Amino acid sequence: MQIKDSTIVVIGGWGLVGAAMCRKLMEFNPKKLVITSLKQSEAEEAVADLRKEYSQYPPEMFQAWWGNIFTRNEWKDTSREVLLSDEKTRMGLIHDVIDELDDSLLQSSALYSLLQSTKPDAVIDCVNTATAIAYQDIYSSSRSILGELAEGAASNETVGRLLASLYIPQLTRHIQILYRGLKDAGTTSYIKIGTSGTGGMGLNIPYTHSEEQPSRVLLAKSAVAGAQTLLLFLTARTPNGPLVKEIKPSATIAWKRIGHGEVIRKGKPIPLVDMVPENAMQLSTGVFSLNPVDGVKDFGENFQSVFIDTGENGIFSRAEFETISALGQMELVTPEEIAEVTINELRGGNTGLDVIGALDASVMGPTYRGGILRNSALEQLKALELETGADSIAFEMLGPPRLSKLLYEAYILKRIALSFETAIATPAAELSQKAEMLIQSDATLRAQMLSVGLVIMLPDGKSYLRGNDVKIPPYRGQSELDASTENVEKWCHDGWVDLRAENMTAWQTRLKRIMNDVGTIPTGDTSSRFTYSKVYWENFQTIDGGKLASWIFEVEEHGWRFKR
Repeated sequence: MQIKDSTIVVIGGWGLVGAAMCRKLMEFNPKKLVITSLKQSEAEEAVADLRKEYSQYPPEMFQAWWGNIFTRNEWKDTSREVLLSDEKTRMGLIHDVIDELDDSLLQSSALYSLLQSTKPDAVIDCVNTATAIAYQDIYSSSRSILGELAEGAASNETVGRLLASLYIPQLTRHIQILYRGLKDAGTTSYIKIGTSGTGGMGLNIPYTHSEEQPSRVLLAKSAVAGAQTLLLFLTARTPNGPLVKEIKPSATIAWKRIGHGEVIRKGKPIPLVDMVPENAMQLSTGVFSLNPVDGVKDFGENFQSVFIDTGENGIFSRAEFETISALGQMELVTPEEIAEVTINELRGGNTGLDVIGALDASVMGPTYRGGILRNSALEQLKALELETGADSIAFEMLGPPRLSKLLYEAYILKRIALSFETAIATPAAELSQKAEMLIQSDATLRAQMLSVGLVIMLPDGKSYLRGNDVKIPPYRGQSELDASTENVEKWCHDGWVDLRAENMTAWQTRLKRIMNDVGTIPTGDTSSRFTYSKVYWENFQTIDGGKLASWIFEVEEHGWRFKR
């Protein structure tokens, strides 16, 4: 894309990589940079630094935004611990992740609000999403529940904290909101600065946080990072969405500054404490307590030393930095190098370091042999249908129920009208009546639909047939639902076989559109240019449910594959 005169949001712009990204972007004269960070002070500091360094540009060119992008907009400035400590907000966090994504939930999202308010041309996401999610530490929450269960019962808060820390639902919801936010904002490019979780090392990584080696928490971070990459891979395969790339540094990223002063850990200084040898404790007691003990004294000052600031990874001592960056350990990559690769990719360059592109190039897709054998399989299936007299329509194992509904409706049309022309020429009310007569007379067909979980809406719009199992509406904690007009229409769309005249009209509209589209093909054109030709539709002399359903998914519902 053209960076000049573009609006670009840098998520995590205060951080080590984010700051380097902003400086690199300024080489190409963007119109506006929106710098985000978790804390207001961080975002404003980043903006102040940019305004100072690039004083020749208007100050309004740099805009600060702050808050937690993984929560509601109203909670973005409230710490996660505070939200988890209150029952109402804790339940809100859970429902925001577990419930279906609707417009209300979308509009309340901080990330969605950020994207809609800024309408960026591009987003560069430098937040370590895997760390933010995985370091909520589901293992600690699980241990708390197990401890309470051992005592007889688990509290609502403990269970709630566990539910709120589930990794995959959080990540899935984040990607859903991100995709909708980017698309609704008209954003053309999204680049993620990801992570391998282990600094490029394997399961033999020696660096842990007091856990076993390899660390479960660390591996969970890698698992989330990998899941995010695959979800972005799918996002990149979604037609009419933004261009999606991911740069995945796999080494220690450093550094922001070198200095001397207080050692800051998790945002706070480390108070020095001491225990003089005369107060030494004895192992002979047979107990080692993790609780505070007598004999520990305040040293009277905070820990100070020489340090190197590695941004999001914290500050390291000279010796720690020397260890982790040594040849054969995590080694080192600079934020400026990451920024240069990222901006080159944003501008259309091919660095070879986009992992989404690498996945695209290495996954095994459809094959010529598969296509040939598909036709052979279909011929065998059709021959066996004729031999046995059993029409093979839908078993409701592929999903969604809407597919089964469409396949059975198309089959009913085939039985009562035979061809496109007849289906179109017959009044919709008559088609509806014939469909009902077919359902009444063909008990096997009726039983097949009901037995796989489909509901049949009869022509009067008031009566329906059903079996013991119902796929639509799905069970979500409630066994009885309001049969409002709105709900019924949704159910008919999602998975009820709809015999009403208005649905027959909808099918006639589809068939007309297909015939009209085919009619635009130049007469005599027998080239490979067109997929849906008269030959494909068998000259409209039959109604093929599989072909129609795939056409509906592609054309009406925009669910088509564009990468092979």
